[in-house]
Order: sequence, then C-alpha cells, then structure tokens
Amino acid sequence: MGLGLVLAVIVLAGAYSNNVNAEAANTLKVTPVRSDIEIKPGASQTVKVTVTNLTDKPIVVRPIENDFVAGDENGTPALILNEDQYAPTHSLKRFLTPLADVRIPAKNSKTIEVGVTVPSTAQAGGYFGAIRFAPASADTGGQVNLSASVASLILLTVPGDLVQQLSLTSFDIQQGGKSGTDFRTPNDLQLAVRLENKGNIQAGPFGKISVKQGDKVVYETDFNNANPKDMVLPDSARKWTVPLKNIGDFGHYTVSATFTYGTKNQTIDVSKSFWVIPQWMIITAIIAAVVLLVAIVLVVWLIVRRNSSSGRRRKMRPSGHRLR
Repeated sequence: MGLGLVLAVIVLAGAYSNNVNAEAANTLKVTPVRSDIEIKPGASQTVKVTVTNLTDKPIVVRPIENDFVAGDENGTPALILNEDQYAPTHSLKRFLTPLADVRIPAKNSKTIEVGVTVPSTAQAGGYFGAIRFAPASADTGGQVNLSASVASLILLTVPGDLVQQLSLTSFDIQQGGKSGTDFRTPNDLQLAVRLENKGNIQAGPFGKISVKQGDKVVYETDFNNANPKDMVLPDSARKWTVPLKNIGDFGHYTVSATFTYGTKNQTIDVSKSFWVIPQWMIITAIIAAVVLLVAIVLVVWLIVRRNSSSGRRRKMRPSGHRLR
C-alpha cells in the first residue's frame, strides 16, 4: 500500500501493520489520508484533518502523534509507536502541537486543526509524521483502543538547500518474480523498477513507459501518475511493478522509460530488451539443428567413403610397358 492510501494501524505486542482493520473501517474514517505541505523555517501552519464517527454512538477520539520512517520497499511506512521516541532524522513529531481528545457524535464528523511550527534553525529537507485517531473508552478510564486507530500522514517540506537525487538501481523484466531477458510465454510479464533516494527531501517520480517491437509501439502506460503520487523518502528505496501488456507469442521487444522527479524536472532514461520465444519453437529449432548436423555428417561420410574407394581402384589398375 502506498503512502497516499488509507493507513490503519493495528498494534499487537508492539508490532504494526498497514492492512485495513475491520474494526477501524467500521468505527472511524479520516480525510485527507495524506497532506503535503511546505513551511519556511520560523513559520507555522495549520493542517486540517476531518475524523468521522461511523458508529451509532458518540465516541471520544484521542489524537496520537507519531513519526514514521520508510518500512519495506513497497511503500509501507513504519510508525514509531513509542510516545517518547522520535525518528533519528526527518522527525515531524518535534514540530507538532499537542492535541486534546475530541468527542464526536454518532454518524458525525469533527475537523481537528493540527498545528505545525518549524523552528528557525530547522534544516532544509523533508519531515514526516502521522496523526493517529483512536477511540478512547470513558468506561475504562480513557483507555485507547489502538486496534481501531486510523491515521492521516503529513509530509512536510522545509525549503532551502534541498538535495534532490534519485538513482535507478534496477530495471528488470520479470515473470513469476524472476528476472530475465528470454521468456517462453508473454503471460504475466512485468517491469520491476527500484529507485533509491539519496537526497534530503521526499520525491514523487513519474513518467512514461513504452514497449516496442522493432519500430512499432505495442504498449504505453504512465508511471506513478496517481494523485497524490507514491513517494520515495530520503535514505530509502522504493519498488514498483508495472504489468507489460500487448506482448505477442514471439518476438524481440524493447522496454523504454523516462522517469522525472524534483522541482527542476530531472530525468532518468533507461531501456532494456527481451525475447519471447515459445517452447515449441525452441524444440523445433533443436530438432532442425540435429537433423542438419546428421545430414552434414552423412554427406561428409559419403564423400570420404567415395574418395577412399576411388583411391583403392587407382592402386589396383595394372601398369603398361612399352617395347623397343
């Protein structure tokens, strides 16, 4: 699940998952699921988050502020759930104003204003955090039901000396999770892309991918064109898989892509070729090669045998003598 999608947090013995929990889905809803903001050093801004109570009873909701870092390379954020812990770098939690509990009537919504204050000494770059909302039960002394929490992500950019640097570390044609350049069928072919962010600011790459057979374009698709775009966080890498369509049963194909990122529209151009050769064609070619090899050997053997027979006949012919 990408950073731009709904994030539900499930806490089990200190672990977390970003899979949508049934209880959370039936209890609370949050919008927006992600806010991308820019604040200059020394300035403040308010982010508005709306929480909806989907139940038939009023709920007391507790906002919980967490930093997050890149989790796996599929875009799953890893929330730092310890209240006293911050992200080692790019911590947004340090800039957030503490929030109080809020009571939301049944089938109703409340908009919560999240204050973000950037210190004047803050370095340029990206900062990331999440505001989680969990039902707090008044019957149990305000105990928070973390298993039903939902979250809104905030990605902050502090302008200044930004380092925007993405590196393409893999661009592979895959089938069944295995990379290659020679496939028996065109079924389930996909392009696997891995981009690594070596800068200090999050990047949302986008672009165009095309597949050619010779000079003919057989397939073309956009890359990461959703709104909001999936992001690659600093000091992390991100993987995408793109299905390749309209590939025939036989032929030589070339996949080309242009990835664009950053405020200066930096680009990465890359291409890779692959073959689709069906199994029956390979078997036929092998049989034909064997038959040809046998025919060549037979012809050579016949020629050698014929030459050998001719040589023996010449040796057996009697020599003539002239009388004087």
